[in-house]
Amino acid sequence: MLNYLLYRLGQFVALHLPLKLGYKIAVFVSNLHYLFADKDRERVAANLKSIFPEKTRDQIAKIRITMFRNFAKYLVDFFRFEKLDKEYIRKNIKIENLHYLDEALSKGRGVITLSAHLGNWELGGVVVALLGYPFWAVVLPHKYKKVDNFFNQQRESKGVKVIPLPRAVRTSLGILKENKIVALAGDRDFKERGMVLDFLGRPTILPIGPAAFSLRTGAIIVPVFMLRNGDDSFTLSFEKPIEFIGTGNNEKDKIELINRYKVIIEDYIRRFPDQWYMFRRFWVQ
Repeated sequence: MLNYLLYRLGQFVALHLPLKLGYKIAVFVSNLHYLFADKDRERVAANLKSIFPEKTRDQIAKIRITMFRNFAKYLVDFFRFEKLDKEYIRKNIKIENLHYLDEALSKGRGVITLSAHLGNWELGGVVVALLGYPFWAVVLPHKYKKVDNFFNQQRESKGVKVIPLPRAVRTSLGILKENKIVALAGDRDFKERGMVLDFLGRPTILPIGPAAFSLRTGAIIVPVFMLRNGDDSFTLSFEKPIEFIGTGNNEKDKIELINRYKVIIEDYIRRFPDQWYMFRRFWVQ
């Protein structure tokens, strides 16, 4: 219940203050949280040190605190979905290579937009939906029903249709067969039922959903990332579609396909580590 009330309070503040002031308040709250969140600081520092073993303690700390602040801004953006429209997109978001999405849809086999817990993936989905694309997102339900309803209402109010993770397989397969878009994250396996592969230099459990859906339906994978710029505008970047012809060996094909797109995710995380919101122990070793 406390989380729900805090989210509602955050939404009220974000909707009734100018965006820049909302960001300033969010950063102030983030700085306070940072001082007391010992476990989060330790986990984030350990993750960053694994990615950048060559960086000094001070360099890691600088990335870490910026990441905490960026995450606070991410929440402000999420709370402000009510105010988003095409005019906001025109003024604040640069869209790169949207033709890759159109190219993939033209094949008629459905599209998997693949992203990570990087930048503002929620806002990226809203932008795609507001541009008129048929867009579904697979999401992990929150353990508290009121919070879960609040999150989903925010998404669905802007045209993003929600697929709860427990129902993801059947629903996603049907949507892809209708040549529509399903959004998935490729960097974190919430159920730990994925595949252990090297990621950013160490083994971790990666989700198999994107590869499994693509192999089963022929859907094309389009990596896409919404990154915050220095002036708090955004760039929504679509990467070249990944078309994959399987060999018939399902396990081998899944590994090969995951390896093809995970290098793209790795590159983005290395380039924007202060926007990778991973507050948990990530690697299995």
